[in-house]
Amino acid sequence: MDGASTSSGALRALALELKGLQSSPVEGFTINTNDDNLFIWTVGIFGPPHTLYQGGYFKAVIRFPPNYPYSPPSVKFLTKVWHPNVYENGDLCISILHPPIDDPQSGELACERWNPTQSVRTILLSVISLLNEPNTSSPANVDASVMYRKWKEGVDDQYAQMIKKQVDESKEEAARDGIKVPETLEEYCIKTNPVVDDALDDFDDLYNYDESSEEEEIEEDDDDSGQGEN
Repeated sequence: MDGASTSSGALRALALELKGLQSSPVEGFTINTNDDNLFIWTVGIFGPPHTLYQGGYFKAVIRFPPNYPYSPPSVKFLTKVWHPNVYENGDLCISILHPPIDDPQSGELACERWNPTQSVRTILLSVISLLNEPNTSSPANVDASVMYRKWKEGVDDQYAQMIKKQVDESKEEAARDGIKVPETLEEYCIKTNPVVDDALDDFDDLYNYDESSEEEEIEEDDDDSGQGEN
């Protein structure tokens, strides 16, 4: 498969995902895209209620590779985020964004990493979950990880104070962007649309084809070509 066809397939996959997210929104984040470059999405992640990040508005950019969804995108926070799984430059470190190979050093299995069934939806929901429950076994920010463990153990509340400061700063950015950040569960949760999303069906069809059906089509083509020779 050449580069042009690979990029074309990625664009189709991204367009279908975007359509699905627009028709069936998920609580916890907003998405903005540039029609000129669908390989870069800007997202706004809302801190979930009843967590340290409640009321926060954290912007990030998702960059997709030309062979998406067969390779994972990258996620980089534009808003300053002090978190065990976020490097100080804003890069997010999370298992499902790692290529699907066994890495003895990290301790992650290939099954825990990226695969083509993952999507922007699953990535962002994982990020939201990670805000409340960081993975401290292999931290990207060691200082944040140590600080978080001390807070969880009730030894030091410096971690909570730092997150509160960043949440307050992010609210100012939300105001500049004209975004109303949900503070309560009622505001945060979105009622799902009971209508089946055609875009997601198309996405499944694109990557979950039946190999046996493909073989049958090939056999039929062979039969037709043989009849034509008689």
